[in-house]
Amino acid sequence: MKQLITEEERKTAFKFPKKEDAIERQRLPVRYHVEDFDVENRPRRFLEAFAAILKHTNYRFVLDHYVKVSAKCSRCAVACQVYQATGDNEDIPCYRSELLLSVYRRHFTMSGMLRGRIFGDPGLTDQHVQEMADSLWNCTACRRCYFECPVGIDHGMITHLGRYILSEIGIAPRALVVSTREQLIGKTQNTSAIPVPALLDSLEFLSEEMEEEKGINIPFPIDQEGAEYLFIPAVSDFLMEADTLMGNAAVFKATGGSWTIGTGYFDGINYGLFYSDHVLEKVVQKIEAEAKRLNAKKILIGECGHASRSAYFFYPTFCGGKNALPVINCMEYAFQALKEGRLKLNPDIVTERVTYHDPCNISRPGWIVEQPREILKAFCKNFVEMTPNRRDNICCGGGGGTVSIDEIRPYRTTVGGRAKAEQIRATGAKYCVAPCANCKKQLRELVEDNDIDCEIVGLHDLLYKAIIFDKEKEPGVTKQDNSSNNEEEI
Repeated sequence: MKQLITEEERKTAFKFPKKEDAIERQRLPVRYHVEDFDVENRPRRFLEAFAAILKHTNYRFVLDHYVKVSAKCSRCAVACQVYQATGDNEDIPCYRSELLLSVYRRHFTMSGMLRGRIFGDPGLTDQHVQEMADSLWNCTACRRCYFECPVGIDHGMITHLGRYILSEIGIAPRALVVSTREQLIGKTQNTSAIPVPALLDSLEFLSEEMEEEKGINIPFPIDQEGAEYLFIPAVSDFLMEADTLMGNAAVFKATGGSWTIGTGYFDGINYGLFYSDHVLEKVVQKIEAEAKRLNAKKILIGECGHASRSAYFFYPTFCGGKNALPVINCMEYAFQALKEGRLKLNPDIVTERVTYHDPCNISRPGWIVEQPREILKAFCKNFVEMTPNRRDNICCGGGGGTVSIDEIRPYRTTVGGRAKAEQIRATGAKYCVAPCANCKKQLRELVEDNDIDCEIVGLHDLLYKAIIFDKEKEPGVTKQDNSSNNEEEI
């Protein structure tokens, strides 16, 4: 059922934060900031970039299929939270996909080229490029519409391809471009520009905090060669998600896992998944280089949906195929440890109502769905589900990289996130577990802007609260010392 935004909300959501002179100079009336770039012959350069991508990738095979079966039935509209909020036909996923498919059909198929010559169709125009530049970044790329398409068109993939082509001619959100530039060729080699000394200071401080709270030493191993797991979270966790990181370290301490953080590369964020296959490849290759440097056996990604998906699905693609190192998510590790009895949790610590948000990048493909739920049910007495959930979950509203574009926050929290806000409100939960760096940022802004009394946390934030350590095995800790601790084993 549609939850249309009001006219006042529409004006706020679609307000241009860019100055008029920037719009005129860049000839680009979109709501996100871009860097100045060549604006001459933009349609021709778009087609040249499109042709190069088709030549060096396998997108042509997919597009050939899509233009033959292209459906315009709009069944996907019922699954699109953006359309449900605006009611605008331009926000129907198949309408958005047709913007790019029409270009392919006209310029890259024989029938389209012949028809263009016969009827004098000039083809791609600058206005059409501008429409794609606006429309493709209104989409959260959550891929929920994929399940509704009767012929299986992946509208999220088409959105990604369109953004990829646009980025090759200088049209991409500056927030993403600047971050990836620092990640690939900058001094710090990570999207948050955290220097190694600052990283080490932060981890040392967190270890001291945990020792003071838990009474045992919980280290963050650094540059340990031969460790089983190379741990790579979203680098923003080192700045903003201290409780999540402490939960990660605590789980490894309790389970005796062999892990390390590398100072050569420690950023799981991969914005290439949102707008550029070139960037996507370069980032996963940096992970591979660090794994080889430290001779790690496996890649362990932290609580981040897009970092997990980009590594899990594309690390083998660009880094060895069948011979690539295994990639797992930290929740998979915790779930396995729980099943094996190596992770013990106190069910009396978290008594408030808890709900779970499924990050699209790990739940939509059916990869990580039940594991976090089984963990939460093991120690949360009052766990409730959102509706819908699992693979059919509603996106946080900031997916596809849009959460990183601060200038469109009003759009994200009124249009993209309206359905999610009401879903969270309906649960009445005190804690909403969102095991994804992007989802956490978006949902925190969402509950603030929509006046919802709910705290957004990571799964490992709650694990840190409830985890039980076997202190009898700790050096210098006696049985009497352990029995005096407030956390009693059950």
